[in-house]
Amino acid sequence: MTRKASHHEDGIHETNGEESTASQEARVEGNEVPVEAPASGFEAELEAQKLQVDKLREEVVRRAAEFENFRKQKEREASMTASRSLENTVRDLLPLLDDLKRLMHHIPAELQAMPEARPFVEGVELIRKNFTGWLEGKGVKEIEAKGQKLDVNFHEAITQVDHPEAEPDTVVEEYQTGYTLGDRVIRHAKVIVAR
Repeated sequence: MTRKASHHEDGIHETNGEESTASQEARVEGNEVPVEAPASGFEAELEAQKLQVDKLREEVVRRAAEFENFRKQKEREASMTASRSLENTVRDLLPLLDDLKRLMHHIPAELQAMPEARPFVEGVELIRKNFTGWLEGKGVKEIEAKGQKLDVNFHEAITQVDHPEAEPDTVVEEYQTGYTLGDRVIRHAKVIVAR
């Protein structure tokens, strides 16, 4: 082995020719720096980065959950708006159906028997059937009333009459048909009940 002399600011140091490159690089402006220092610094930085990644991951998960909740809320609101819109439209159209029913009920029998009036009567009946079919397709159903016990959830009693053949609080006549849309009552049936 050969010994080399190296000059340094402090003086001459004898070094072994096999001095490691890491030890030589570890010298910074004349000061010896332990080799382990950079490794522990990297570990600390790595740990800090892992904490930052975990924090960002939690933030992303939280934001994703908030967005999902927001999306579901907007879907519910849109569904409610559509449902309310349909309900209002049906409510506005029900008087037309009432008029068609009254018209069919009040057509005189002799007019129905006349061959000239038959197309008119059949046309009105077809319009009523198509309109009723459209409403049923939207989930609208008539509320059964006549012969039923008075149920304030579905019926609105407008008067009471003496009726010897009916039990008290039984609907004896329907003045105006009531309707439900799905599970909601959109118009109560106006009825006459027995005392």
